Amino acid sequence: MCILCVWRQSNEALIFAADTAQRKIAPMSSTISHDIAGTILLIGASRGLGHAMAAELLKRGWNVVGTKRPVEGRTELHDLADENPGRIEVETVDICEPEQIAALRARLSGRVFDILFVNAGTANANPNETIAEVSTEEFIRVMVTNALGPMRSVEALQDLVPADGLIGVMSSGQGSIANNTNGGFEVYRGSKSALNQYMRSYAARHASEPRALVLMAPGWIRTALGGPNAPLSMEEAIPSIVEVLLTKRGRPGLEYLDRIGKTVPW
Repeated sequence: MCILCVWRQSNEALIFAADTAQRKIAPMSSTISHDIAGTILLIGASRGLGHAMAAELLKRGWNVVGTKRPVEGRTELHDLADENPGRIEVETVDICEPEQIAALRARLSGRVFDILFVNAGTANANPNETIAEVSTEEFIRVMVTNALGPMRSVEALQDLVPADGLIGVMSSGQGSIANNTNGGFEVYRGSKSALNQYMRSYAARHASEPRALVLMAPGWIRTALGGPNAPLSMEEAIPSIVEVLLTKRGRPGLEYLDRIGKTVPW
């Protein structure tokens, strides 16, 4: 079972159907026009949602510094860079390794990014395991990838984002404690809930600062991870996700938002 397939719980499918039929992107006011393009540092841009976000941002005039993991060779991100000379840079980092995050920060010294967005996530090999059944090693792997690594990245790279910039992390609707009525996928859910809690703590520590902060819940999307039965195609979902991200600029504080801009219950 892939990460994004965890969205298949029955109550969430009903919510999705209702949202699709009835809701539009929530109006958002901002002191920064989201039509003004800038530069984004996109952690985890080599494939899937991250790669699609990079491509959409390029269409909107943005420049992208995107990362891949060291174990990956040539990726879709390299193809995107070849197709857009001078507008996309490929960097390397494994956010599960603190020394690699520090090295990336050193290489980017002196750079300024309008947005920092961390796109990372994994699931345990058997997502149907209960929290009591998962091995300690597997639990640690999921928690480091989904919660600790992203927060280390935010902490290490935050000073590359100006006071009126935006810092975001890819979360999940599965991270909502309030919406967890069916249970299941306990390790993945817990890791995303932990991420949300850590971002709330981060926001509290930086409450006096004007930066916009966002936890993004993208929904269940047809990717290599999401599988063919997901209700959303990349073409349908990614423009909305990017629109919500850009519209959040200039609105200080942390919000937990879905792909159409609706607040997700904590």
